Amino acid sequence: MRIGMCGLGRMGANMAQRLLRAGHEVVGYARSRATVDGFKAQGGLGADTLADLVAQLTAPRVIWCMVPAAAVDALLAELAPLLAPGDTLVDGGNSFYQDDIRRGRALAAQGLHYLDVGTSGGVWGRERGYCLMIGGEARIVASLDPVFRTLAPGAAAVPPTAGRPAGSGSAEWGYLHCGPHGAGHFVKMIHNGIEYGVMAAYAEGLNILKRANVGISSHDKDAETAPLRNPEHFQYNFDVAEVAELWRRGSVISSWLLDLTAAALQENPDLKGFAGQVADSGEGRWTVQAAIEEGVPAPVISAALYARFGSRGHADFADRVLAAMRYQFGGHVEKP
Repeated sequence: MRIGMCGLGRMGANMAQRLLRAGHEVVGYARSRATVDGFKAQGGLGADTLADLVAQLTAPRVIWCMVPAAAVDALLAELAPLLAPGDTLVDGGNSFYQDDIRRGRALAAQGLHYLDVGTSGGVWGRERGYCLMIGGEARIVASLDPVFRTLAPGAAAVPPTAGRPAGSGSAEWGYLHCGPHGAGHFVKMIHNGIEYGVMAAYAEGLNILKRANVGISSHDKDAETAPLRNPEHFQYNFDVAEVAELWRRGSVISSWLLDLTAAALQENPDLKGFAGQVADSGEGRWTVQAAIEEGVPAPVISAALYARFGSRGHADFADRVLAAMRYQFGGHVEKP
């Protein structure tokens, strides 16, 4: 089928290429003319404007949007007047699920359909396929099944879960209609919240291994330094990259994230060039907010989110307050 792809960044361009390789026709649009020209050189169709994009699609049109969450509303405001009743807009980015509920209602009033599709797979998705978490009308989801099946990894990507009847649902292919508007991005939100926690656990554990040689180095002996009671217990110079490689084989904590971590450490054991400022694009915050609203505990995900804030220097003032208080009550002077 022919589909429009609005946004040809790292995710959008790779998804478009996966669709093209399977025989779909993709009309690509991006703000940059050079980006569109590059996409055309790779076999896609290009649009110079949003109106041109719409004109190259046959009704009922389908336009998949892969833009940052903050840009979705503005893009939909430009696109909607160009479309006709029965056309479908898909947001495959990382929007807040409550925005999807609002957008779905507003677009339905104009006779337009809207799907929110949480998309996981990163820069590897073009080859591995994308895990798709879909929200919206069941009939519209079913009509786009050929697109979802092409983008998803496929049933052969991993063995089926023991005891699960073969062919019992699309989840085994790597895509799932999760529910009405917002459901897809809700599931993706929790997916990314879990990702925050898993990533933090790997990072913390590997850091403990990295510092297991603390007993070998010399230590200040003063009132501002906690003593290392048993230096002989911390005499290990672990090869962290080798440990990560080891854990990939037979360990209960093996995962694709661990595979990627091992690859990073193999390429760059000391991780030179990384400042350690870890961004968050919103899903972790929204996951914690949802947990609060539901009244369920999420201490691991919350701690991982706050650690990301701290990594970007957002705890600097709090740290200075702590140092100031120690100085006030005990005359403790910060060590250089």
